[in-house]
Amino acid sequence: MAAAKRKRGGAATRPRKRAKGAPNGTGLPAKPSPQGEEREEHSIPAPVSKGKWKNKERVLIFSSRGINFRTRHLMHDLRTLMPHSKADTKMDRKDKLFVINEICEIKNCNKCIFFEAKKKQDLYMWLSNSPQGPSAKFLVQNIHTLAELKMTGNCLRGSRPLLSFDPVFDQEPHYALLKELFIQIFSTPQYHPKSQPFVDHVFTFSITDNRIWFRNYQIMEEDASLVEIGPRFVLNLIKIFQGSFGGPTLYENPHYQSPNMHRRMTRLAIAAKFREKHQVKDLQKLRKKEEKTIIPEDPTETVFDTPAEEKPLEIVLVKPELKVNLKKKKKLFQRQRKRQKKKSRVGV
Repeated sequence: MAAAKRKRGGAATRPRKRAKGAPNGTGLPAKPSPQGEEREEHSIPAPVSKGKWKNKERVLIFSSRGINFRTRHLMHDLRTLMPHSKADTKMDRKDKLFVINEICEIKNCNKCIFFEAKKKQDLYMWLSNSPQGPSAKFLVQNIHTLAELKMTGNCLRGSRPLLSFDPVFDQEPHYALLKELFIQIFSTPQYHPKSQPFVDHVFTFSITDNRIWFRNYQIMEEDASLVEIGPRFVLNLIKIFQGSFGGPTLYENPHYQSPNMHRRMTRLAIAAKFREKHQVKDLQKLRKKEEKTIIPEDPTETVFDTPAEEKPLEIVLVKPELKVNLKKKKKLFQRQRKRQKKKSRVGV
């Protein structure tokens, strides 16, 4: 038989892997030895969290084509804050939304956050429980990312957040449904492999002006005060569907106004102001062209006027003397003086 090949340096074949709990390689538990204390010093410490990962929630975060840089940064921030999230390539606009359920199944995800861009200026967010449902569609407004805000707060990457909800979430049924959806999507599962066993920040969901305001705060160790980290955005609810990305409508927001309608109302308001200015100018021109109305004389107008004294008329019968021109008189006087000087010289 051929001899077994040896590696360079004369090393023998690899030793077999030892079984768990059998450091001596025989498959049996190790016997206590007098050098046990030295082995304990070099042993690997136990993990911090000894629990078992049971909640297998995975969230798929991706978007459609046509999003701007701000939306892309917001997606990156959410993936950073949620260690149980997964990413995927952008979806084509022509594809229907039902395709997302198949993508979630391929990626082994049971929750989804999908950003849908329209007209390169409007952003919609879908939160869905795939594939059974329900799902909710929101209009995203006032987006501010982590890089843009530059807040003083900071938290550990992968740490588990606390979720804080407004008391209104427990008063309305559609808000209660959204609260459960937010809890399942944004809360990091306990003992997740990529998560850290610390709680140092809070996700707050508050309701003001019929909108949901999202904020992320750091919990300070000294006095448990809150310092904002980011990102921040506002969700304006449009509809809640029974299925995932479709199905019967469970709730429709009566206070919602589409961005197209809002832009139309803004344009109409500007046009009304412009039209009003032109109408004022036309009225001023018409007033100038109109003839001035003659006001009838008021008989009481001259009641307090005192009449002036009448001077007697004087009739002059003698012709008035002609006025002497001073220039001519001066010239005559100069001529006379010249003549007198000449005479005086001749006499001498």
